[in-house]
Amino acid sequence: MIWETILSAFLWLVGGAVLIATLLPLTNSVRWWIRMWDFPRLHLAALALAVLLLGFAFAVPFYPVLMALMAGVLAYQAVLIFPYTPLARTEMAKKTAPPDTSEVRLLAANVQMGNDRYDDLAHIIERENPDAVLLMETDQDWADGLHDTLARYDTIKAHVSDNYYGMIFATRLKALDCDFIWPHGDDTPALKALLADNEGTYFNFIGLHPRPPVPGNTTKVRDRQIRKAAEMTASAERPTVCMGDFNDVAWSWTTQRFKHYGNFLEPRVGRGMVSSFHTKSRLLRLPIDQLFLTENVNLVSFGRLESFGSDHFPIQTSVFFDPSPGT
Repeated sequence: MIWETILSAFLWLVGGAVLIATLLPLTNSVRWWIRMWDFPRLHLAALALAVLLLGFAFAVPFYPVLMALMAGVLAYQAVLIFPYTPLARTEMAKKTAPPDTSEVRLLAANVQMGNDRYDDLAHIIERENPDAVLLMETDQDWADGLHDTLARYDTIKAHVSDNYYGMIFATRLKALDCDFIWPHGDDTPALKALLADNEGTYFNFIGLHPRPPVPGNTTKVRDRQIRKAAEMTASAERPTVCMGDFNDVAWSWTTQRFKHYGNFLEPRVGRGMVSSFHTKSRLLRLPIDQLFLTENVNLVSFGRLESFGSDHFPIQTSVFFDPSPGT
């Protein structure tokens, strides 16, 4: 029947598209329309499974070939996604800080320039009471809207910009060094700080917000900035925390390379995707706001907070450090 022919053609068309979208990122090209397929791996796996099941149910021509291709896609995508499910073993166990050790609470949020719910984010900051706050996409309106809230912090570094790459960092911790850097001379700053907890243990804090793979952007600068951040801490003996909107999913080759070069562990592994973007779409929600810790950082908590009008959910963590002498 004609509808069976149409269905078969449709399933082969979808299967072919899923196969191509799976293979394209293997080229390691920096073109945005190739690297964008790093993101929807769960969606591609679901489509491959649907084609596999429908092809069997409706006796699609050359089904064994289609089955082999879709089974390969499904297996490959599942291997990449599996660590970000509760079925996987965690990389970092949660610990309770000893009575004589203080926790360090950290919060990172992409505020979405144009969002005007300043009071909602101010409420979250006041409630969570973080020791350090990293805010991204901060223009002058956001700097003004959060002025009273951030004024309670001892150290504030602000790069206010209307190009979607503004950044504000505020901390009440002792800051031996705290400044913005431009790893590759573009207009997307990174934050590098050397902080100390209440016991005097020093640790590195790095905040990132590189450009996303969208029309007009390659991922060349993004990938280099992420790698540069890893190289800055690869030889450091101090504990290191890295947070920010990476504009890259947790399972991508770039992010996995970042973990390798920086000797980082990821609290997300074994705890689910903890997807942070987009707040307004459950179907397309992805884990692009990242938290990475070196193995000498003890994890107390990690999670996603409620929406405050941005397209990103805030990310919070609480950690503590084993005492170490000096800097």
